[in-house]
Amino acid sequence: MKIEKIHHVAYRCRDAKETVEWYRDNLNMDFVLAIAEDHVPSTREPDPYMHVFLDAGDGNVLAFFELPTKPEMGRDPNTPAWVQHIAFKVKDRETLLRFKAQLENNGIDVLGVTDHSIFHSIYFFDPNGHRVELACPDPGEAAMLARLDAVKWEMLEEWSKTKRAPKHAAWMHK
Repeated sequence: MKIEKIHHVAYRCRDAKETVEWYRDNLNMDFVLAIAEDHVPSTREPDPYMHVFLDAGDGNVLAFFELPTKPEMGRDPNTPAWVQHIAFKVKDRETLLRFKAQLENNGIDVLGVTDHSIFHSIYFFDPNGHRVELACPDPGEAAMLARLDAVKWEMLEEWSKTKRAPKHAAWMHK
């Protein structure tokens, strides 16, 4: 028994229409479904919401809930803004740079390109304050992934004991 794949990932949004249009205009995602209800199906709680779904490519779905009766959205003040994010894979560096240019032309602040050794990324925020990452594979990705796979348990064990990056992991950024 195994999980097949993620069915969808859901976040909260301030305005469903604005969110759909932003992802369509900036990341070229298609709007695939909207569900509006006055009661939560799982709890039967009377609470109107709009649930929108976007095509994130290759069968992946990104969803948002607009919850007009709930207090304004916030974020966990104990978690740095760079931690909670959603990352989308793009084909290659050329595509990554084209997205970067499109986002910047649309007035969006973009951080990067950041070199993570196995992939390269740009970062920005959507209109709801969610951090978004676009990542493309590094040409040496397969070899680096094989090296990381060989040490993953050792690295996890060392981290579990020391809460520090193992010294032998420095090769990742050379």
